[in-house]
This record gives sequence, structure tokens and C-alpha cells, in this order.
Amino acid sequence: MSEQFPERIWGSRTSLLGRMASSFAATKVGSAVVRAVTPLDRKVLERTACKYTVLGPIGAPVILLTTIGRKSGQPRTTPLLYVHDGDTLYVVGSNFGQAHHPAWTGNLLANPAAEVTIAGQHIPVTATLVTDEDRKRAIFERFEETTEAYTAYRNRTARDLRIFALTR
Repeated sequence: MSEQFPERIWGSRTSLLGRMASSFAATKVGSAVVRAVTPLDRKVLERTACKYTVLGPIGAPVILLTTIGRKSGQPRTTPLLYVHDGDTLYVVGSNFGQAHHPAWTGNLLANPAAEVTIAGQHIPVTATLVTDEDRKRAIFERFEETTEAYTAYRNRTARDLRIFALTR
């Protein structure tokens, strides 16, 4: 068993603000707003080594995932919500329910070596695509508990949402 990942969540998903944000993010307009805020959030996350996020007051668990671009060979950093499971972090390639997979998932398929920034730490990880359907369903349910937006994302697209397990 590898070392546990740290966790840094502030705010509360169950607060009135958290519940309202979850409902709003599940709408198409809400998804567009979150996408528009993502570049600002990336800057906040990078400057604070993932100690703070624009989404913090609503209790959103956010990491920065840095992959190597499969075409460019350059580092690519993406803020993502995650599910924490001790020595494993899970991320899902929802891409806000769009028809195509997010680029970072293709990067991980090409090169599973990556880095996460979480709670002030930069941690090398290895990504493994979760393929077992029962396990995928159980993990995805945990994402849906985080925010109802994931149910909306899954329902907006016909593609299979890729889920990755990140381990040290």
C-alpha cells in the first residue's frame, strides 16, 4: 500500500451555497460559467500550490493534474475535481458533457506518468484507466455525490466517460 494523499477542502458541499452551486453547475449555462472561470481558477491553484481554489467556498475538491502532451511533449496542467480514496485519487474525463474526450485523458493513455498538485504538495503519480464496469459505476457515484453536475455531464454525451486511478 502506498502513502496516503493529503486532502485540502474548505467550504462545504452541503451548505446552501454549495448546494446552489451544484445545481447551477448541472445546467448548460452553469457548465459554461465554470468553463469560463477555469483559467482564473488554474492561476489561483498554481499560485497557491492547490491550497486555494475559486471553487473553495463551495467545498469542491480540486487538484491540478499535469500530464505530458501526447503530440507536443510539453507539460499540460488541468484543474480537476477528484474523489479521494486514501492512497488513490480518481479523476473523470467528463469534459462538461461534451461529445469529445478532454485532451488530458488522451495524454494519460499515451503516457500514464503525471503529477498532481494537492494541498501544497507536488506528487508524481501513475494513471491507470479504470475498466471494470462495477468499479467505474461505484466511483462515478462518488463523483455524483460531490456534485449533481456529473449526472448532467453523463446524460449530455453518448461517449463513455473515462475514469483514471492516480497512485504514487
